[in-house]
Amino acid sequence: MPTDTPQPSFVLVRPQMGENIGAAARAMWNFGLDRMRVVDPRDGWPNQRAVAMASGAGRLLDEAMLTPDLPTALDDCSFVFATTARPRGLTKPVYTPEQAMKEANARVKAGEKVAVMFGPERAGLENEDIARANAIISVPVNPEFASLNLGQCVLLCAYEWSRQTMSAEPMNYELAGTEWASAIEVEKLANHYEERLEEAGFFFPETKAENMKTNLRNFWSRMPLTRADAQILHGVLRQMVRWKERG
Repeated sequence: MPTDTPQPSFVLVRPQMGENIGAAARAMWNFGLDRMRVVDPRDGWPNQRAVAMASGAGRLLDEAMLTPDLPTALDDCSFVFATTARPRGLTKPVYTPEQAMKEANARVKAGEKVAVMFGPERAGLENEDIARANAIISVPVNPEFASLNLGQCVLLCAYEWSRQTMSAEPMNYELAGTEWASAIEVEKLANHYEERLEEAGFFFPETKAENMKTNLRNFWSRMPLTRADAQILHGVLRQMVRWKERG
């Protein structure tokens, strides 16, 4: 059974290739959507090529609503978006995918049933289909190559839906077996470099030495150093000193 999570239905209108239906199912499930409706698929239903392409998202195909025509697929919906890449001569509000999914989220939260229509691969939705929609979704793409694959278009809308409904994860670091350097470890690293640079006559002229040291300290504290980083930098400096002494 579909999940209980409130969400729009994605309606594939007269899809042609089973592989694209399967790709659409995968794209939907990647972002937690599982309400698929399939209108009059060209190659019949169920479609084994769709199942093969859907991989782990085959459940969506098993539970998809199959209808012979578009009015039946939309009969319980109060707000419908139509995806199209070209002007249709119809007066309707036009949304980007981001704007559309923000609107869809607000309506779904208010208890409405929302649908998003995707047209067949060859030419997209017909004007007769779009006339049944309340608004249009238009993806800002290269005007010289505006055609999107069915699976790609579904993926874009599903991703934008997830952005509206899932809390964003903060940026994180993969520390790869180490941990952040402590303040004392950074302090020791700074002291090590300052001492060796002092010996090398780096802090010159003397009138600028204190400011140069302050800037160098600021440099170390500003860097997101791990303990492994600090150890490597200590090792680099030790080896450079040894190399100089051998010379």
